[in-house]
Amino acid sequence: MSKIKVAVIGCGNIAKSAHIPAYMANSESEIKYFCDIIPERAQEMVDKYKCGKVIADYKEILGDPEIEAVSVCTPNNLHKKIAIDFLRAGKNVLSEKPAARTLDEALEMQKVQHETGKVLNIGVVNRFNTSVNKIKQLVEDGTLGEVYHVYGSFRSHRSIPGLGGNFTTKAVSGGGVLIDWGVHFLDLIMYCCGDPTPKTVTGQAYCKLGKKMKDYSYVDMWAGPPKYDGIYDVEDFITGMIRTQGPTITINGAWAQNIGEQEMYVDFLGDKAGVRLQYLGGFKLYTSRGGDLLEITPEFKMADHFDEEIGAFLRCIKTKEKLPSHIDTVVITAKIMQALYDSSSQGHEICLDGDNK
Repeated sequence: MSKIKVAVIGCGNIAKSAHIPAYMANSESEIKYFCDIIPERAQEMVDKYKCGKVIADYKEILGDPEIEAVSVCTPNNLHKKIAIDFLRAGKNVLSEKPAARTLDEALEMQKVQHETGKVLNIGVVNRFNTSVNKIKQLVEDGTLGEVYHVYGSFRSHRSIPGLGGNFTTKAVSGGGVLIDWGVHFLDLIMYCCGDPTPKTVTGQAYCKLGKKMKDYSYVDMWAGPPKYDGIYDVEDFITGMIRTQGPTITINGAWAQNIGEQEMYVDFLGDKAGVRLQYLGGFKLYTSRGGDLLEITPEFKMADHFDEEIGAFLRCIKTKEKLPSHIDTVVITAKIMQALYDSSSQGHEICLDGDNK
């Protein structure tokens, strides 16, 4: 059986560390093109993996009939344009998270997916995470009872990525810690809880610690170094509450805070049991039995969730199955994030109509 030929658009960190290795490890795929506006980055991948061709402009390959699958690993402001161009060219697309900078952009991508019938999945990779799927099963089989509230914490001590660069420029990224980290936390919460319809959203975003860029001292800056002549107009802290048809959800997120701790976890609170998930790690289950309080730490082998995500993407191209990461599902999280930003800027709670368009 012939392999699915793939193009990777953008050869930055997420492509190099996740998408490309996963495609190379999958026997069903063959990378034909590495594309980057900095050709040297694409050439590095060709040299490393001894395959593929270097291109600088993705439009050169829109008409290549051999290409069936495309990974879009670019800055957020390019997701919509590139994904739509490939969908209209008859290609199947996996676009990195977030779907887009705004809800309107995500809805436009969804509209084109419906028109073309091609695959459009979004890189909400936690839907393919072993721990997350085990927790989803615990929720579904009733082990936790009624899950009435979920709390997500994605807080770090002075770790703004690439100060002054793409991550901190709203015109490029669409936002700060919410759209970068929070999208993963909100999405896995929604996934585990069956993607309940959001009803109301209230939130407040703060642009504080990074605003005076030259005065900002930091622990880590993985997308650095700082560009002090750049822009910092996104939030470094977000807090919010979401009412859904299922549980209520609260979040606190910080790229940077004046608390020297990193707290990356999700609590699922049920009336029979609760779970604390350590983000990208394992989890503990807390319950009672026969008057005794129990703390259970399951042990299991964790699959590589990027391998799982890429494998599912390639499989669904052949089977036509609709994955949990399909644009139709991901727009629900996009709607919540947009409402959090709108609530912050407008100073009041946002009521959602529940149609998710």
